[in-house]
Amino acid sequence: MQRLTFILFALTVSVSAYSQKAENAIGLRGGWGTGVTFQHYVSEKHAVEFIAHTRWRGMVVTGLYEVHEPFFDVDGVQWYYGVGAHIGVWRYYKNGPKWFEDEWTGSRTVIGADAIIGLEYFFDEIPFQISADWKPAINLIGYSGLWGDDGALSIRYVF
Repeated sequence: MQRLTFILFALTVSVSAYSQKAENAIGLRGGWGTGVTFQHYVSEKHAVEFIAHTRWRGMVVTGLYEVHEPFFDVDGVQWYYGVGAHIGVWRYYKNGPKWFEDEWTGSRTVIGADAIIGLEYFFDEIPFQISADWKPAINLIGYSGLWGDDGALSIRYVF
């Protein structure tokens, strides 16, 4: 996973064109789970974001549709909200977390719906942005339940 993160980051750094109205951003996401994030702006206010991160000894991939709005009159700052879906595989083991069966060792595939709300800041001098978000999710298939603790900080290279 670390090699994949480094390769994706190195590929994007090689792109030399940068503008504040960039269409793409790729970077690292850290919170309860760690992983990579990729945003593609389909218009000035709308973006799709893909997140691949590790959590619960497994991997979760999330796709989100986001609406980005100015945050008051602060230059470079936007707030955003959106919805999407996720699919993932979690591994668990004997004496694992209490929400799984105690004696069963294996994996569980989960599919569910996500929401997101956050703030992001675009730097003027360098092609990077930082963001902080909260992304609650509900699993509908596999282990069903509401997960309200997925918050993260991300740093992305903008191109």
